[in-house]
Amino acid sequence: MKNLIQKAKTLIEALPYIEEFYGETIVIKYGGSIGDDDLAEFARDIVLMKFVGIHPVVIHGGGPQIGNHLKRLGMESEFIAGLRVTDEATMEVAEMVLVGKINQKIIE
Repeated sequence: MKNLIQKAKTLIEALPYIEEFYGETIVIKYGGSIGDDDLAEFARDIVLMKFVGIHPVVIHGGGPQIGNHLKRLGMESEFIAGLRVTDEATMEVAEMVLVGKINQKIIE
């Protein structure tokens, strides 16, 4: 019963935002540092947004996973002003991680 009451409270708190953003397209970044355990909850939130008339578009990061994979391959990551310098070899690794791993995890 407490779980249902908490869900109702959450929805009541969300009503002003639902009203404000109804019919709008919202871009949401799913950061690469978010853990796998949080993915199901994140997905439920996206589904809820769609059900209440908000149009979510999800983009995702993957910086930590790309960095880890580059390290395993013995490749150095170079950053300038917080942005990864992406040469052709690094881009191949980034595509492999983003398309081959992270995208697949999200659509499961």
